[in-house]
Amino acid sequence: MPLCCPSSGQMKGSNQDPGSPRQPRLGSLCAAEERSAGSMRPPSLGASLAWALLSTALGMELSLRETLLLRSLGLSSRPEPRAPAPVPPVLWSIFRGGTGAAPGGCRVSELNVPGNIVRVFPDQGHFIHKGQPQRLLCLQKRLYFNLSVLEEGESLTMAQLEIQFSHNSYHSSSQGQAFELRLYQSSQLALQGMPSPNPSQKLLLERSFVQLHKSLLFNLSGVAKGWRTPSRNLGLILELSVSGAGGSAQPGTGLQGLCSSISSFLDTSLLVVTLDQQQCKAARRRRRSLHPAPVTPSNLCKPRRLYISFSDVGWENWIIAPQGYLANYCLGECPFPLTAELNSTNHAILQTMVHSLDPEGTPQPCCVPVRLSPISILYYDNSDNVVLRHYEDMVVDECGCR
Repeated sequence: MPLCCPSSGQMKGSNQDPGSPRQPRLGSLCAAEERSAGSMRPPSLGASLAWALLSTALGMELSLRETLLLRSLGLSSRPEPRAPAPVPPVLWSIFRGGTGAAPGGCRVSELNVPGNIVRVFPDQGHFIHKGQPQRLLCLQKRLYFNLSVLEEGESLTMAQLEIQFSHNSYHSSSQGQAFELRLYQSSQLALQGMPSPNPSQKLLLERSFVQLHKSLLFNLSGVAKGWRTPSRNLGLILELSVSGAGGSAQPGTGLQGLCSSISSFLDTSLLVVTLDQQQCKAARRRRRSLHPAPVTPSNLCKPRRLYISFSDVGWENWIIAPQGYLANYCLGECPFPLTAELNSTNHAILQTMVHSLDPEGTPQPCCVPVRLSPISILYYDNSDNVVLRHYEDMVVDECGCR
């Protein structure tokens, strides 16, 4: 009977660089081996049944391992994006810049806040009203962001609201009119056609603009901390209007003319940064080089090249970037006498000495990682949100004898 081979769902790694030619997959080699063995003698019923049971057991084991791995990544199950949203430019910018670690823990240097998880939540609200001539109200919209996906161990460090327009909007009137932006916090559910303002709304901020830029940013960290519980998250009310016209504006055409300059309103989104202390350690690591030094062949303990491709794992449909990464692994002997290059502990040195005297009773020290570095992964979560997450201890940089 041929050597047992893992099922196709098992995670595979390659010790090649991403651009090198692919080697035949393990599954194809196993299939060829089975055909070769089958040509010599037909498999018995018992052998076929044993192979079927073994394949089922391997599949269950690999499924359990994948579940445990996904949980360590903060996911309840493997994401299956139905309608993947485009990646917000801010997440691409942070991903390419890299989220660096600070002495007090992880920190998103591009936003200058502590954190190792960055999400952008789309607005799930609806328009309430599109014009009240007496108040020159041009736009009224309920904003709702579902933050229930935040895990219990995450602490929210930043929530930034972005209001987007397709272009910069200028007010061309010479009567001293300006744009007015108001943001209210709801204390009860906002219904379609509900008048505003009303006693169930609390004014959070009010701004006047002569020019509305393509993107307006507002800090809502204090308010968003209460949105983790769905029952407390009743959303916001956004109003855009024109002020300073006095009684000169007429209903109908006059209002439409004043509001036309903000007709380029596109959408709103909420950028949320959280910190997971369990995955964020005090940084005693230097930044990983983009071009690691090549590993020279040797039997001594040292890092060996291992490139993990997410397409080989079957995760390419929900991991956006990177397509894979150089994980490396430790392999080699820890012979007597141990040298300084082997990053040995005093215990390992003594164990090696005892091993040289009693090789049968005392094993050699093990070759293990002694310094690892993090990577960032951009992916879709189980709710189709785009998430940028910083993971510690993903790349083996140095090995040692322990």
